[in-house]
Amino acid sequence: MPPSRYPLLFQINTRVWLTAISRDLGRPATLDDIPDAALLRLAQLGFEWVWLLSVWRTGAAGQAISRGNTEWRKEFAQTLPDLRDEDIAGSGFAITGYTVAENLGGDAALARLRQRLRHHGLRLMLDFVPNHTGLDHPWVQEHPEYYISGSEQDLLRTPQNWGRTGAGPGARILAHGRDPFFPGWPDTFQLNYGHPALQEAMIAELLKIATQCDGVRCDMAMLVLSDIFENTWGIAAQPFWPKSTRRVREQTPGFVFMAEVYWDQEWTLQQQGFDYTYDKRLYDRLRQDQARPLREHLQAGLEYQDKLARFMENHDEPRAAASFSEGVHQAAAVIAFLTPGLRLFHQGQLEGFKIRISPHLGRGPTEPVDLKIHDFYERLLAILRRDVLRNGQWRLLPCGPAWECNESCDGFIVFTWQGDSQERLVVVVNFSPHRSQCYVRLPEFPDGVWRLKDLLSNVQHDRRGEELRSKGLFLDEPGWRALVFEVERGG
Repeated sequence: MPPSRYPLLFQINTRVWLTAISRDLGRPATLDDIPDAALLRLAQLGFEWVWLLSVWRTGAAGQAISRGNTEWRKEFAQTLPDLRDEDIAGSGFAITGYTVAENLGGDAALARLRQRLRHHGLRLMLDFVPNHTGLDHPWVQEHPEYYISGSEQDLLRTPQNWGRTGAGPGARILAHGRDPFFPGWPDTFQLNYGHPALQEAMIAELLKIATQCDGVRCDMAMLVLSDIFENTWGIAAQPFWPKSTRRVREQTPGFVFMAEVYWDQEWTLQQQGFDYTYDKRLYDRLRQDQARPLREHLQAGLEYQDKLARFMENHDEPRAAASFSEGVHQAAAVIAFLTPGLRLFHQGQLEGFKIRISPHLGRGPTEPVDLKIHDFYERLLAILRRDVLRNGQWRLLPCGPAWECNESCDGFIVFTWQGDSQERLVVVVNFSPHRSQCYVRLPEFPDGVWRLKDLLSNVQHDRRGEELRSKGLFLDEPGWRALVFEVERGG
């Protein structure tokens, strides 16, 4: 099947999943043990992409840091009250090489899994971590020039940002990888993008990864942008992403790049070759429970919105079921996943799980399924399987007051989808806590009776086309109400 304009992606914590499978099998599981039935189920739900988190090789040094960090262990113990050292696998982002961890089955098991995914029409996405490596990556010894080095004074002044490697005359002080607004990640060393050979080495890694999967999610992709890198480290660097994305696609046409990105750098990375960029702004505005900032965000051009990855949770964010109250959750999900862009769902989200699992952990807690949330997502995914939402035309509509001095219309977000087959959807969300009213004009509807059937509740209304065009569709909805109207000719 050709790729959709607006695909669905499912993120899986690979190590946690295999631990659960191991428990069922009574032996250690590898990628070969992932059931075909689970892959088929994802395809049947409408997903086109599977993102496997944490498949690459990590090292003992990073694992020791994860197990010994007091603050991290407090978080891990909140997730797993019966926490054991063996549950702490080490961060999946402290990578020591882009080969599949042996306990997951190695590269050969990944290749077999990729073939099984393809059989079900699923594409595979894996991680690429451009900013740093694990402490015991071979380059630390073989190519120390690839890293940012410091002095004893640096280590004394900001010990949280520097680490010592080796002993004796060969000992070096290297920077920990970091976001400039936070202390360094102590299980990593920072790569130096001012060094041309390092950039070539990282492109070579990407070229290798592109033979193993169909796309990569690039961790903290904005950190290696030339201006951000120089502002953080005081080192000039040539642009990395334009040449790396170009060279990978020369070798592997159609290869997909998705960026984890913040600080309003989404458009910059889209221009430098990324197919999709995180839409953290939408997520943050959904958490604010206010319609107007969301509506303003959705007024951006489609050349930008089409490349946004919309989400309600991921491995870094709290669980949606824990962050959003019941009514807000459904209203927010309709906005996040029925607007243009890639739709990113996280393992456990569909079941309404509430406990976030750190990428340092290899085991997750057992949680009950929230049947109400599960039922909602089943209905939402059924809607998302419609071609009109994968390849159709989207349009945000203005909402007018239902009567003079009634400002409650400000709480509505309304938009339409239209497909090549004339399939039409009208999506209505009252994203406010109070009952609200408005009129919204639907100029594309000819004369005659039109039936509006809500796909989330099966409520339906008949309206005349001339009324929808002139006065508009009247809406009077309780707080946090979401409606997805299928519009067809009435009797």
